[in-house]
Amino acid sequence: MKRVILAPAELGGAALDELKQWLAITTSHDDEALLALLGASIDMCEAFTGSMPLSATCEEVLPARTGWQCLATRPVQAITGVEGIPAEGSRFAFASDAYEIDIDADGTGQIRIARQGAAGRIAVRFVAGLAPGWGSLPEGLRHGIIRLAAQQFRDRDAAPSTTPPAAVTALWRPWRRLRIA
Repeated sequence: MKRVILAPAELGGAALDELKQWLAITTSHDDEALLALLGASIDMCEAFTGSMPLSATCEEVLPARTGWQCLATRPVQAITGVEGIPAEGSRFAFASDAYEIDIDADGTGQIRIARQGAAGRIAVRFVAGLAPGWGSLPEGLRHGIIRLAAQQFRDRDAAPSTTPPAAVTALWRPWRRLRIA
C-alpha cells in the first residue's frame, strides 16, 4: 500500500494558536516550525492510534484484483474515485459498474474490482479522518497532539524520540485500534 495525502488537514488557525498559547509564544517568528511539529505530532498520533485524526483527502494504490481489499487508512468517510493504473500509459477512470465499494461501521474502506481491464494497479481516492477540523477533534487527542508538539519544540536540540511520552500515550490510548495477529 502506498498512501498519498492529496489535501491535508488545515493546521493553521486554531491548532497553531492553541500550541502557541501552550508554549506562551506571542510572535509569528516560529510559526513555520510549529506547523511542522503539529504535522509530525498528528502523524505520530495516527501511528499510535491506528486512526487518522483530522479529515484529509487521500489516495492509496493497490493491486488490481477481484477480491475485496481493505484500505489501510482509517476511518474512511467516503470513497470518491477509482482509477486504473496500467503498466504503460496514463491512468484511466473506472466505470461505476466496474468496481464495488463498502465502508464498514468501524471506518474500514473496502474495494473489489469486477473488471480490471488493462489496470495492473488501482488508485483509490477517499476522505478519511475522525474529525473534520481541529475544533471537533476529541479533547484527549487534541491535547496529546499539542503536548507532543510542545515537547518537541522545547527539546528541539536533543536527540529525537521515536515514541511519544507516557503522558501523551495516556491521552491517546482510548482511541487506539488494536490488531490481533
